[in-house]
Parts: sequence; structure tokens; C-alpha cells
Amino acid sequence: MPCIFLSQNMLLKIDNLKKHYTTEEVETLALNGVTLQVTEGEFVAIMGPSGCGKSTLLNLIGLLDTPSAGSIHFLEKEVTRTSEKKRAEIRKRNIGFIFQSFNLIDELTVFENIELPLAYLKISSKQRKRQVEALMEQLRIKHRRDHFPQQLSGGQQQKVAIARAIITNPKLILADEPTGNLDSKNGEDVMYLLTQLNKQGTTILMVTHSTYDAAYAQRAVYLLDGTIVSEQALTQSKRS
Repeated sequence: MPCIFLSQNMLLKIDNLKKHYTTEEVETLALNGVTLQVTEGEFVAIMGPSGCGKSTLLNLIGLLDTPSAGSIHFLEKEVTRTSEKKRAEIRKRNIGFIFQSFNLIDELTVFENIELPLAYLKISSKQRKRQVEALMEQLRIKHRRDHFPQQLSGGQQQKVAIARAIITNPKLILADEPTGNLDSKNGEDVMYLLTQLNKQGTTILMVTHSTYDAAYAQRAVYLLDGTIVSEQALTQSKRS
């Protein structure tokens, strides 16, 4: 399926991607020939009913899993057949993850959760402190610096998760139902943050069931039974 947006600045190119899971009793085809292109700076919503392959696609793009067939090119390099060590390095330096369930580490404070990706990159403690405190100030969560995740509201936890995802200035953010566990006000705050990040140049792929959240994106990609069935350019009414 041809992509609506074409540009020389291609960030992600997916070709005929397939993923199946096999047990002793059954084989499940989660993705069946997905082809997709995403250019730098796009905000793309991935939509479809439960079980259609949305999260599987996001996991493959994020190099958390390997496809059964097909290829993924990221920054013009084929990444599906590289070693796990190399894939981990690509993830650490280029991809931020935001999950519906936040996935914060309960034993770490807000500061420590946000700091963790920088520690993996072996950034000095002094520079880590400077970056984390600046970002907490920007997201208005600095007063929660020494709190633990269970001491925070859902909206605050998701802000911490977003801070952790963006602290390394990734080229790509993968968001899996980022407002799914939030009330409408906190959901709008999260979508506003994602929109601002996108306006600053970060590419965002967001899995969502919500047509309201999808309206913040520039393009919607619709999956059904593991296959892209349509793509649609979206109006920009919520991006002002």
C-alpha cells in the first residue's frame, strides 16, 4: 500500500512484515504482510479493533521482538537481522516507549525512573542530574522528585513515563494506548505533551482505540486481522 506522505527524510520503512506465534495446538498470524513508511517528524495513529496486531507491530518497530518474515529499515539501515546487542543499542539511543500501564519501576523514585535511560548510556551523574531536573521542571513534576510511583496519581505517573521516554531526545516515540488508564483531563494533558514533542520534531507512532486521541495525529493507519486495510490523512484541528 503506498504511503500518503513521501519525503527524502525517511525514518522508518516496513516491508511485508509478518509475525506468527506457534504453540503445540495452534498457530496465530498476528501480522500478515504489513508495509508502511514513516517520515521524520510525522505523528501517526495506528488504529483497529483489539487483537488486530497493533501492539505486535509496535513491539516489532521498537525492536522488542523479531518478525517471522519481512524487513524493517530504521534510519535507512535494515535492523531486523542485526544482533540483540545492536538492537538494544539502537533502542537506547533512538527510541522512547510510553505504555498504557506506565511501566515505572516501583523501587525507584521519580528522579531515578527518569534518570535510568541516561545511566544506560553512561552519561555522567552531573549531566544526568542537570537534564532530569530541567525536564521535571518543564513537565511540572519537580515537586514529586523523591516520590515513588505508588505515591502518584495516574496522570503524574504517565508524565514521569513520558519524561523517561524523552530524556534521551529519541528520534522516535512509540506510545501504546498512552491515555488508556487516565481520566479525560489527564488524557488531554498527555496528548498535549505528545503534540508539543511532535512539533519540536520528534516522530510519534501511537496505538490507540480513541478517535479523539487519533485526531491529534497527522495520519491514521487502520489494521484489521494483521493487515493494513486503509490510511487516512487527518485534519489538524487539535494541533493548534
